Amino acid sequence: MSHVRVNPDHRGPARPSRRAVTVSAVLGAVLAASGTDVATAGPASAGVRLRLPAPTGPHPVGHTTWYLVDRSRRDPWDGTVPVRELMATVFYPARSVRRHPPAPQLSPATAAVFGALGPYQHPGLPPAGVDWAATMTHAHRDAPAVPVRRPVLLYSPGGGDPRGFGAGLAQDLASHGFVVVTVDHPGDALVVEFPGTTDFRGDVIRTTAFREDPRSNPATFATMIATRIADLRFVLDQVEVLAAGGNPDAGGRALPPGLARAVDQRRIGVYGHSAGGTTAAQTAYDDRRAGAAIDLEGYLDHPGEQPGEPGPLFPVAEYGVNRPLLLWGTDGFPDRAGMERAWRVVLAHPGGWTTRRELHDAAHWAFTDFAAFAPQLQQAGLMTAAARTDLVGAIEPARSVPAVRTGVREFFVRHLGA
Repeated sequence: MSHVRVNPDHRGPARPSRRAVTVSAVLGAVLAASGTDVATAGPASAGVRLRLPAPTGPHPVGHTTWYLVDRSRRDPWDGTVPVRELMATVFYPARSVRRHPPAPQLSPATAAVFGALGPYQHPGLPPAGVDWAATMTHAHRDAPAVPVRRPVLLYSPGGGDPRGFGAGLAQDLASHGFVVVTVDHPGDALVVEFPGTTDFRGDVIRTTAFREDPRSNPATFATMIATRIADLRFVLDQVEVLAAGGNPDAGGRALPPGLARAVDQRRIGVYGHSAGGTTAAQTAYDDRRAGAAIDLEGYLDHPGEQPGEPGPLFPVAEYGVNRPLLLWGTDGFPDRAGMERAWRVVLAHPGGWTTRRELHDAAHWAFTDFAAFAPQLQQAGLMTAAARTDLVGAIEPARSVPAVRTGVREFFVRHLGA
């Protein structure tokens, strides 16, 4: 069993790993390779402040973070890491939020890295002029939870996206009575921040291991999805630990009062966007603890060995699933035909367990917080109309945000209860 010693004062490890690098080194390498002067990135505190839409439910929302360590697995993206580390945020109905300040969407360090690297992941995002650290959620740090058993939902973000960009939907679900756990997949996510260093990881920040679209490499894509599924199943284990009165946090961070009594391990749902949607659907097939799932525009087949060549189906598509599965896409997804092949197969299975929806005048990231952010960036003159359309579509957030929130919530209420 590997020992994990968290050093929360961030002063560095007892034994630095070969892959341990500073945030400035990561930013410098990527920006230099792109031909961008580091100085043009600007400080994280400069620029436009983006706003998340407020939750619509009757409950105030609490927020806490977990550092999770799976000692049964090595990290698949870094051979120097002998365990699988994860970070998660839990949103939940709060009993009271008095004296508990709102939590930021991204921490200052995460925001600084995303501000510099995000435009390379999402072309059209501005390289400067946005204070990514200034966006606040409507969820309150470590507020006491309502001690009533609630359905639990796990969220897996799209490939490369930090879990923070699913905060808007997660906090809205929590305001309507769900406990929502959003999960980062380190090495996959563009940037993940840990609570401290360890003897094998010399930086609190870890950036993505990907240097190309994982779907362009069948082996990488297979490892990516398999790792994500194992991550979610481990998080489900930790929900069971919590429900039994234990503390899942590997660093022993105190739990908000009442949280252990707020989770119902018998009512579990999973949802995800893009690669996270693939993960959610296949997790529902693999793990019977997941009672319902939503795939927000994620492929259900592997890429082919050659460009344009069809690849093998995931088992959830090939064999179907006997639990409710919603496939939800947009009419602006560039590879609708490629995605449709596997979606048609899973929809054709008998039993009526799988249904589909489509969000019109929308593009791929309309299922994330970029649905609200892209129009704000366009209005501020920091994003072109074409870039906004490529990212989220022409749909206005007054339509897209309520549509996604209501659709996801009603699906899980119908199949898991409230």
